[in-house]
Amino acid sequence: MKPHINVGVFGYGTIGKRVADAVLLQPDMNLVGVTANSYNFKIKTAHEKGIPIFSDIEGFVHVEHGLRVAGSVDDLISKSDVVVDCTPKGAAERNTSRYKKYNTKAIFQGGEPSSCGKSFVSQCNYEDCVGHEFIRVVSCNTTGLCRTLDALHWKYGVDKVHATMIRRAADPWDIYHGPVNALVPHLIVPSHHGPDVRTVLEDMEIFTTSISVPTTLMHLHSITVDLNKKPSVDGVVGLFDASTRVRVVKNSDGIRSTAEIMEYAKDLGNSRGDMPEVCVWEETMGVWGNKLLYIQAVHQESDVVPENIDAIRCLMGTSSSASIELTNKTLGLF
Repeated sequence: MKPHINVGVFGYGTIGKRVADAVLLQPDMNLVGVTANSYNFKIKTAHEKGIPIFSDIEGFVHVEHGLRVAGSVDDLISKSDVVVDCTPKGAAERNTSRYKKYNTKAIFQGGEPSSCGKSFVSQCNYEDCVGHEFIRVVSCNTTGLCRTLDALHWKYGVDKVHATMIRRAADPWDIYHGPVNALVPHLIVPSHHGPDVRTVLEDMEIFTTSISVPTTLMHLHSITVDLNKKPSVDGVVGLFDASTRVRVVKNSDGIRSTAEIMEYAKDLGNSRGDMPEVCVWEETMGVWGNKLLYIQAVHQESDVVPENIDAIRCLMGTSSSASIELTNKTLGLF
């Protein structure tokens, strides 16, 4: 029997806390602990769950809350086979030397530059990343694009893609960002999403634009794909139904908005009401010659969580099929 993979999580925010909870569900992983720089309700919750807290902040002891640190950040790194770095943009890259010091593998998030590690989406390029020292799980939007575009490419062949990202303004908990009363176009084209897709699907011809809108629930993608073979709507529905971590939703089921998708996620009993699968509306699929048009929704807080779990196993040499199957089973995914 293989020993458990010891996993440390840097940062306990939107992604970090979800990754930590997902690690706890894996039969082949052990959560060493998480890091903290300040005390808040998230760290309080981690402590109440029995998750060890590591910190470099001198005096980070909250006796009044019954919380004591388990050790320094270096202690966490040295005890971990893999660290999932979910720290704010820019901080993770600076941690690389610490991971190398302890010969600890690391996973970075999509806010970091592609130079920090091999870009990764489970269904697309898992085997290309096996055994690497560092992996970068791409952003929520890039992950969502890659999932559906890769499936289409394998069945029909993709000639070129144009996609517009209709981006949520902030996460639901975030009281500091906006817009609140505006539609804000991204004034640099292409947006970074297209080039980021190409760090995973290297031959994909894709051009992206983006708009920020005053909502917090999900991102929306309006996608036009020129295919090498003429598709049919029924064929694409069947393809997406058969694709892991892609969920076809229907207006005929009363799901016509991101609000109803998130309500559906709650009714499914998903942890935190998350929807890790990319949701594609069946009624938005249209065919015009070799062009396929569709609209999909991406839950920015959770769609990269299963990728992070797969990336842990990928770094340790587990095969893609074994990892994806186990991750889907433990997280209850399509």
